[in-house]
Amino acid sequence: MRSLETGDPIRLGPYRLLGVLGEGGMGKVYVGQDQAGTVAAVKVLRPELAHDTHLAQRFVREAAAAQAVRSPGVAAVLGARTEGGRPWIATEFLAGPTLDQIVDRHGPLDDARLRALAASVARTLRDIHAAGFVHRDLKPPNIVLTSTGPRIIDFGIARPEHGLTLTTTGQIPVTPGYGAPEQVLGRRVTPAADVFSLGAVLVYAATGHRAFEGTHVAAVQYEVVHGEPRWQGLSPEQRALIAPCLAKEAAARPTPEQIVTAFAPSKKAGAVWTRGPVAEAIRQRERDVRNLTAPLLPTAETGTGPSRRRLLTAFTAGGAVLAAGGAGTGWWLLRGNTKKKDLFTYPPAAKTPTARLLSADDGDYIIGGSPKPLWENPDATDAESAAPLPVRDVVIVGSILNGVVALNVVDGKRRWSAPEMQMSCRYLSLSDRLVVAADEEGTLHTFVPSTGEPKWTAEADVEVLLTADAQAVYLLTKDHRLRAVSRSDATIRWTVRMPEDFRKTILPRPVVEQGRLVVTTTTGHALAVNTHSGRTEWTARNLAEQRYLVPAARDGMVYLNGKTLSARRISDGKEVWAQTKKHYYDDENYEWSWPSVQGDLVFTSACDDYGSPYGFDLREGKQRWDGATSTKSGDHQILLQGNGVWLLDDEGPTVRTLTTAGYAEEVWSYELPGSGDTVRMAAAGNRVFAVRGTALHALPVF
Repeated sequence: MRSLETGDPIRLGPYRLLGVLGEGGMGKVYVGQDQAGTVAAVKVLRPELAHDTHLAQRFVREAAAAQAVRSPGVAAVLGARTEGGRPWIATEFLAGPTLDQIVDRHGPLDDARLRALAASVARTLRDIHAAGFVHRDLKPPNIVLTSTGPRIIDFGIARPEHGLTLTTTGQIPVTPGYGAPEQVLGRRVTPAADVFSLGAVLVYAATGHRAFEGTHVAAVQYEVVHGEPRWQGLSPEQRALIAPCLAKEAAARPTPEQIVTAFAPSKKAGAVWTRGPVAEAIRQRERDVRNLTAPLLPTAETGTGPSRRRLLTAFTAGGAVLAAGGAGTGWWLLRGNTKKKDLFTYPPAAKTPTARLLSADDGDYIIGGSPKPLWENPDATDAESAAPLPVRDVVIVGSILNGVVALNVVDGKRRWSAPEMQMSCRYLSLSDRLVVAADEEGTLHTFVPSTGEPKWTAEADVEVLLTADAQAVYLLTKDHRLRAVSRSDATIRWTVRMPEDFRKTILPRPVVEQGRLVVTTTTGHALAVNTHSGRTEWTARNLAEQRYLVPAARDGMVYLNGKTLSARRISDGKEVWAQTKKHYYDDENYEWSWPSVQGDLVFTSACDDYGSPYGFDLREGKQRWDGATSTKSGDHQILLQGNGVWLLDDEGPTVRTLTTAGYAEEVWSYELPGSGDTVRMAAAGNRVFAVRGTALHALPVF
């Protein structure tokens, strides 16, 4: 919701308008309140369209349809003016989130809520059909979840079942992926069209993804008419219940009454909307409405209450639950508290103290020799910790005793530590301005990298941190769901259930690029989700056999290793180029290892028992660099730092450095001292950080 603007009416009929709920091509929807205090959603036709006879008739039809339906499952019509001036309709204001908002923020519904949803919406459809209408636009945004159960809204294109779907302008007013095949084809519709839409809604509610997907509207509509629904994520029992609703032929679909019987909700099904996170989201919306419409009284702390503008901003679509971890504190309360506001205020990223590049001509090193480390810390980390994470003037490591530890990149001395953090959860940099980690309870904690000053937290049930972009932190929960936590206010943006073959096999090495998060598994599968909604965009399975499948990304492309080294569009997973390389001793192909985008090349190794490193052009996939060597194993990231290409060789283990020339030559090697087989490496600021066991070595760069 937003504040009224210039040109918006102050009053419509008995309703004083408080703000704008939303708008579309035909008109706007306001929140209004009459003198008795009744809150209403007031839909008004745009002034420039008020004289369009066709649109005015559609508006009248909507009012008639909504008034004709007598059902507890719809928003009751409180008043209407459909002749002259600016036609408007006032309906009961439903203080609850829509189904898509709930699924985005809290993940798919469990089976009990799914059954309750199906039965309740089916009963309402029965009432709509009994009044002689077909809703024609049932979709998640048109289902509001309230404390008394789901309610259907928006009768904008509801019509008697004897009407054609096509309008006089030739448009098909149907939401892609939810309208029935007969609607897509412009044929006459019956109540069975709403049953099809309900089936599509239930697939979304149960899985978090749409039943029908495509790269554009025409592709989605084709799938509706000819394709198979996307059943991934549904249990066999759920699929058996929903599948009849999605029958292509209208006559094959069940009636709403049959749906109620089939889903067999418990006698206490209505109680599912009064407990748990969904119920808390509903209660928060109700509190927001009370705050919005109540007189704004002074408070003891500040002398003034929150402004109407602040309340309107807080009550945005999808913004009902704004406190850390999804608890119910409005953002205006955070703003009114200086201490809490400071949690989201932090200094700019520190400058990186860049190390000097060494020169063989100046006698800094001997080609073929072994460099002297810049510094070493023998007990900096632990073998189970993630790779070191350079963040400007510190390098972050994990320790069993000290949790998350920040060391000075110049000398390796400890800056700060957070012992309560779990090193096994991993740690991430947030634009180099914060470091994020998690404690034993799964709560996210953020720290200023240079000083360790704690900032915001979020109860997110973290099992493993995955990655982050400018908007969110992405993680796996303890029950194997994928979750996004907003960086701007520490709220949970969405939670989605993973496909069964992904749930317990995800590698903590995903990439995020241009609104897509790509996760991969130890079993060779890849999945891309939309970072705004968590919706699955594409999957690719069985890409790797002998190696872990690891993604790398740059400029709208994702690079995947495995049986082929492939470049795919991150938007839809379409392969742009692929590379294979045959064994020199037979006709079998090598399997590619962990790809790494460095400069304008993607580096990887062709592996059997040994790995041979190569570099390929990002755009065309042509080989541009040959490491001209082999390493024992190739399952390490290849790094580019200074003027060299850096490799980890398990034999030793050893850090090896090659030239960046097309056919590389080895410059030096450094055998990592100490004990332990676990080796990891990272690079930044003209330093290479290598770990063996518990020891961290900072190596110079040429």
